[in-house]
Amino acid sequence: MLSHAGLNVEWHDNNTGDQRIASRTGWARIDETLTPEACAVECTDEAFLPLIEDRLATITQNTVLVLHMIGSHGPAYYLRYPAERAQFQPTCETSQFSDCTVDQIVNAYDNSILETDFVLSRAIDLMEASDRVLPAMIYISDHGESLGEDGLYLHAAPLFMAPDVQTRVPFMMWLDEDFRTALSLDRSCLSAAARQPVSHDNLFHSVLGLLDVTTQAQDSALDLTHGCRVRMES
Repeated sequence: MLSHAGLNVEWHDNNTGDQRIASRTGWARIDETLTPEACAVECTDEAFLPLIEDRLATITQNTVLVLHMIGSHGPAYYLRYPAERAQFQPTCETSQFSDCTVDQIVNAYDNSILETDFVLSRAIDLMEASDRVLPAMIYISDHGESLGEDGLYLHAAPLFMAPDVQTRVPFMMWLDEDFRTALSLDRSCLSAAARQPVSHDNLFHSVLGLLDVTTQAQDSALDLTHGCRVRMES
């Protein structure tokens, strides 16, 4: 839909592929050519940073980057971050959880969370420093992970029995000040919206709202930005 509206849409993947979502627009998998140091075994999400930096310096039209991160996808949590940023020790260094203690599994998982924090923080720094674009970022996880609570590990438990740790996920929006001003979005209103319960249902409609795309497919009630537009007096 964004492509149909005239935006340049790029899908870059460090996970399990596009699952046919980008079959009309195409997608590419990141690899060591972007940043060899982030791809010693498998690429960590740090490999996205040079891509973001390049697009900030070169894009000449409205562009949406879809970055499918590996994040904290198990069971190989220990591959999701570089050893030098492993703050929690000792860690589980295998995908066979039976060979590790629960504390080791949790430490490896927590290190993967810190890595996601690092990548998002650096991405924001890069966008904020750019004088060529009006940037914004949305981050959302598709699922959480069980780490041994009630004997469960990983994710994909049926919804009727899935614990909160698998179904409650981060959903974050960062808007550059110039972007927020250009779209006449009220900061206090957005902050209030951030304190309300939301779900994946809000993502589609909020992306359209942030990009000012008008379509009958959009439900304004699910657009988190809809009620935060500052109405200019004539």
